[in-house]
Amino acid sequence: MMIDINGIQNLLPHRYPFLMIDRVIELEPNVRVLGVKNVTINEPFFQGHFPGNPIMPGVLIVEALAQLAGVLAFNSGMQGSSVYFMSIEKAKFRRPIVPGDRVSLEVKVLQKRGHVWRFSGHALVDEKVVSESEFTAMVMAKEK
Repeated sequence: MMIDINGIQNLLPHRYPFLMIDRVIELEPNVRVLGVKNVTINEPFFQGHFPGNPIMPGVLIVEALAQLAGVLAFNSGMQGSSVYFMSIEKAKFRRPIVPGDRVSLEVKVLQKRGHVWRFSGHALVDEKVVSESEFTAMVMAKEK
C-alpha cells in the first residue's frame, strides 16, 4: 500500500515544518512499514544545525521513524487515535544525513500489549544504515 503526502497528512496531525515523512512505500498492518524522507537544504533546521555544515539532527531522524510508526498504527486499526512516545532506546547514529539525501525508513512492530506498542526502526541512505533505534509508544483514543 503506497500513501502519498496527502494521505499522510490525512493520518498524522504533523505539518510543515515538523512533518518528517514524504511517502509510504509499503505497509503491512500490525507488522511493518517502509517510507521515504527527501532531505532538502530548505529544511528550517539546517539554518542552525550547522551553518556551513548542514546535518539533519538525530532527534529528527528518530521523529521521522516515530511518525512512520504512527502511520502503521493508524493503518492497523487504531484510526482516530493519538500516538505518544514513552521511551527511546538503543538509538545509534552511524552517518550524517545531509541535504540531497533520500532517506529510506523502515519500522517494524516488535510487540503490542493493549495500547502500548514497541517498535524497531532504521534509516538508510544509499542502502547504508545511518540510524537505528527501538522505541515504545502509547496509542490512545483522542480526547475530545
